[in-house]
Amino acid sequence: MPHQKFEYAPAPESRAIVDLAPSYGLFIDGEFTEAADGTVFKTVSPSSEEVLAEVARAGEADVDRAVKAARRAFTSWSALPGAERGKYLFRIARILQERAREFAVLESLDNGKPIRETRDVDLPLVAAHFFYYAGWADKLAYAGFGSDPKPLGVAGQIIPWNFPLLMLAWKIAPALAAGNTVVLKPAETTPLSALFFADVCRQAGLPRGVVNILTGYGDAGAALVAHEDVNKVAFTGSTEVGKAIARTVAGTSKRVTLELGGKAANIVFDDAPIDQAVEGIVDGIFFNQGHVCCAGSRLLVQESVQEEVLDALKRRMGTLRVGDPLDKNTDIGAINSAEQLARITSLAEAGEAEGAERWAPACELPDAGYWFAPTLFTGVTQAHRIAREEIFGPVLSVLTFRTPAEAVEKANNTPYGLSAGVWTEKGSRILSIASKLRAGVVWANTFNKFDPTSPFGGYKESGHGREGGRHGLEAYLAGAAETSNERSEREGERDHEGV
Repeated sequence: MPHQKFEYAPAPESRAIVDLAPSYGLFIDGEFTEAADGTVFKTVSPSSEEVLAEVARAGEADVDRAVKAARRAFTSWSALPGAERGKYLFRIARILQERAREFAVLESLDNGKPIRETRDVDLPLVAAHFFYYAGWADKLAYAGFGSDPKPLGVAGQIIPWNFPLLMLAWKIAPALAAGNTVVLKPAETTPLSALFFADVCRQAGLPRGVVNILTGYGDAGAALVAHEDVNKVAFTGSTEVGKAIARTVAGTSKRVTLELGGKAANIVFDDAPIDQAVEGIVDGIFFNQGHVCCAGSRLLVQESVQEEVLDALKRRMGTLRVGDPLDKNTDIGAINSAEQLARITSLAEAGEAEGAERWAPACELPDAGYWFAPTLFTGVTQAHRIAREEIFGPVLSVLTFRTPAEAVEKANNTPYGLSAGVWTEKGSRILSIASKLRAGVVWANTFNKFDPTSPFGGYKESGHGREGGRHGLEAYLAGAAETSNERSEREGERDHEGV
């Protein structure tokens, strides 16, 4: 029987479920309001460059208003029994599940990521985080942080554009469970899901001022970090901005959690299941267009299987579909902004200029919007910029190694330490290598698996503090003498010295 080739037909998700207003205000003290100076900005869809809505741009006066609203709400919110706070979190989780399709379409429109990711990954995880921390709200005394842990107060939270709603859930759910109130600033390129989440808060009957949403640029984030009545700062984003935040809070009593950049090594040994490893490599670097802090952007492959792995990887990359994020067949969506596309393009050009060999499958990119084909580089050394700098796009650098010791040395030769992957059939090797890698999360024979019960965070320039799991509560509770991250850093350094 002759081989039949099946053509893909477009399978677009309808955007009719999302009712977009022409303009949105700031969400302060339970109400939508204009910015004090009336300034607005536009948010566009990166796949089409279509203007989706006009959004209020917060300034210093608006930050002050929001922090004061959160402070007023803190007294009554923190006094509620944990079981009562948990009920609100449960309600929020259920509403998010009920509105999951709406949020999935909205996120794909505003962010550019494929609908199958927002629908099947982001939204289920968002709801799961709120369910998980709802369960903790009345059990804080049993979390291991003292018999009567207290909330810190007002949390200033700043989230990035790569997982807008998921990063919101990582920040807001543990903060509310612990009894804190929140002022959250989403990224300027992806403000819409946070504003729709404000509506979820009202739908859930959350008391006024417990959650406040300030849309705006970096100046609003800086004002929030510097505000004297903010007790806790939580930031996910670039290492450069993280360092600036650390300088601002230095010398104050503010608690801070930073989840910053990464340059993860995905290590493939010669006994790894190649097809499974290739799927993990693809998921590690092309998921969400490579807009992932823990992306497996450095592939370390054992020399003896390099050719086999690369052949299989190139075949698999040739099947990836790039295009309309709302098409259910799409594997790789749009780059989030023109600015990010320019950075990815510049670093890819630097890779070529420095002598690495560039390869990408034949790929027809749409005319409008911001796009970059999935790309890999071979002949990469530790000295190449593409092996050292975070590209934050669908670009993979391939390096080789001969021995496990060389693999560990190359993997750890980075200022970052957020994540890593190990592919081998030997359980003993997994445990041995994982214990030597300076990374907050190490995946074995998989990649990019997340769970609200598991802590996430990095070492070195990838930040400090942990989000998720029981550890994620500690960042929002007063009285812990030494944080779990400080303990893990201390114990990790001791273990590392013994390697």
